[in-house]
Amino acid sequence: MHSPSPQLLRVLRTSLVNTRGASNLTRFCQIPSATATPCLVSNPSTAMPSTRRNYSSPIRPTRMIPRSHAHKPASRDRGPESKEDTQTNFDSLNVLGNIPAPTTAIDACLDSGFHLNNGVKLTNGDGLLLVGGEAFAWRPWKAVEGAESDRVAKDAMLNAKGQFELDESVWGLLNLVWPKPGMLALVAFLSRICAFVHGHDMLELHRKITLRYANSFTTDMLILGLGGSIFPLSPETKRHINSLGIRVDILDTRNAAAQFNLLATERGVTEIAAAMIPIGWKARPL
Repeated sequence: MHSPSPQLLRVLRTSLVNTRGASNLTRFCQIPSATATPCLVSNPSTAMPSTRRNYSSPIRPTRMIPRSHAHKPASRDRGPESKEDTQTNFDSLNVLGNIPAPTTAIDACLDSGFHLNNGVKLTNGDGLLLVGGEAFAWRPWKAVEGAESDRVAKDAMLNAKGQFELDESVWGLLNLVWPKPGMLALVAFLSRICAFVHGHDMLELHRKITLRYANSFTTDMLILGLGGSIFPLSPETKRHINSLGIRVDILDTRNAAAQFNLLATERGVTEIAAAMIPIGWKARPL
């Protein structure tokens, strides 16, 4: 028997290598019949992804390293005070610092009254009315007719819509204010017309009129403090106050007192009025 030739060995080696490479993709299925049919088999590495989800991930989050924050100072001492001329004096920025507070400034708001800067104290549950530098005890609930008690009358200051509504007689003191707001501007306008018609010195006449009404209080703004809360003002009450030439600002009593102190110091007590109810008033709509 002769040994296989080198050429035959090369052919056999080549056929064996090709058969092993193709065995990953195809294989022959044995069928009872005499024919052999090639059946395609998917390679596991190229198979379609399974519907099963694998939530385990080989990637693990790295541990967060906390940021390094600066330590709080052990002491708040910043050394000796600077003697330089360039340092800022914040007290000099207060333009109202040298102006004395008005005597009717409100020092404290209580549940049952107020404490004023001039030493007057209202502690019997009365409200406060400040007009023209004067302080008055104010009981607007007394104008409510048919009330069985003061508590019922105080609740009646709110109408069915939850609006703060008072009778016109409550604002009777504002009707006595003279000259009315805007009267000085009207008189000055008429004086200019008279000076133009009659030939008088317009500046001299205007100066005399200004000096005449300089000491008269012309309240043009009313700050209304409605206890511990804020309620809308009824259209009728607001219309009546505006008919007197006075604007109205609605706040709770604490903020109303602070705003009155600021505006009265800046503009004077002759231009700013206030009507406030103690903060203990808890209104309940009818």
